[in-house]
Amino acid sequence: MTGDHYFTAEPSTAAAPREVEFSVAGRDYALRSAAGVFSAARLDPGTAVLLRKAELPAPDTTGALLDLGCGFGPISCVLASTAPAATVWAVDVNERARALTAANAERVGAADRVRAVAPDEVPADLSFAQLWSNPPIRIGKAELHELLRRWLPRLAPDGVAWLVVARHLGGDSLHGWLVEQGWRVDRHASQKGYRVLRVTR
Repeated sequence: MTGDHYFTAEPSTAAAPREVEFSVAGRDYALRSAAGVFSAARLDPGTAVLLRKAELPAPDTTGALLDLGCGFGPISCVLASTAPAATVWAVDVNERARALTAANAERVGAADRVRAVAPDEVPADLSFAQLWSNPPIRIGKAELHELLRRWLPRLAPDGVAWLVVARHLGGDSLHGWLVEQGWRVDRHASQKGYRVLRVTR
């Protein structure tokens, strides 16, 4: 296999820095991105649907929030901006993605509340009030299921996970699989071929 993927731990592709601009909930964001991370050139359409259609945390939300597969950090930055009393754990296997997320958290004034870490750096006893993810479908179904089996149980008893999945990439089958695993799953919204799933215990 040649070339990097967004799930490559240490991308060898030249960074080619760029800036990605978008708006969520009336706030404008201008974040740094680079080659070798997920959706480097723009806010991914699925992520855009997720941030537009899911219920963003309330301003008084506290505790830990998880951005699973953070990329260059758009979800983390939005969560940190809308929930200033919460701590966001931005998890990604991609070293460059974590560095960008940390830099972007500083850009939005949330450097002290965003922890950009590798998966194994998350404290084992930490539970999450919310989990947000545009999960990496292209790693393969078995790997995706393993990823969700690892992280969904980290939700607090009253926690909620928000996932976005393209219908043509298996959004409906993932919905069914989650139900089989014992989760309560509501199709919260559908837009532009994407499913926004609300997952609870």
